[in-house]
Amino acid sequence: MTELLGIDIGGSGIKAALVDCESGELCSERVRIATPRPATPDSVAGAVTELVSQLDYSGPVGCCFPTIVVDGRAKSASNMEREWVGVAIDETFSEATGLPFTVINDADAAGVAEMRLGAGVGLSGTVITLTIGTGIGSAFFYEGQLVPNLELGHMAGHDGVPYERWASNRARKTDDLSWEEWAVRFDGFLQRAARVCTPDHFILGGGASKKYEEFSDGITVETPIHIARFLNDAGIIGAAMAVRQ
Repeated sequence: MTELLGIDIGGSGIKAALVDCESGELCSERVRIATPRPATPDSVAGAVTELVSQLDYSGPVGCCFPTIVVDGRAKSASNMEREWVGVAIDETFSEATGLPFTVINDADAAGVAEMRLGAGVGLSGTVITLTIGTGIGSAFFYEGQLVPNLELGHMAGHDGVPYERWASNRARKTDDLSWEEWAVRFDGFLQRAARVCTPDHFILGGGASKKYEEFSDGITVETPIHIARFLNDAGIIGAAMAVRQ
């Protein structure tokens, strides 16, 4: 079975599509609904059930989730309600839909898609993939092997505020910054990530990566930067691929 359902749960939206796990191509329309507020286990499970129904799917599901995920269980909250901490995400969604779920961290899923089928193919050494959206997700690979649940966006940055609250795409919009103004913040984050992890490559994904030409002049980090092939679909694709890992 090469076509599997991937679901990407984000802080602002939940997206889903059928994915050809050999090529990474979407085999259906991409459907999206807003992340419910408050984003509790019950409300998010209801949204996931709605998406499964819209795509008329029956089979194993891969899902990526915006928290630290260990053995299918949420170990943090980040952009979700604190009620999620300690919850078995896979079991919650399986009970709601009647389908088996594999759940991983959202940035890890996007990174897997890019490293296996996208911009990371052929890159060696240490590669960090970043998803720039509601937060800043990060995935760490050494010689192609994922080291899960890296949360560089949680590092303290300006005035002790976590970088993802100061340098994410949502922060750009909230603070009404031009791309050039925001680039100074994001470059600061890249500089810190480079000092901490000494990567050989950065791969930029998420919504803001589509606008790289708008802010590239403000990026001064010496680490080579690559733009994600799958852009904002990487999470969906990596989530589906996780079912087969």
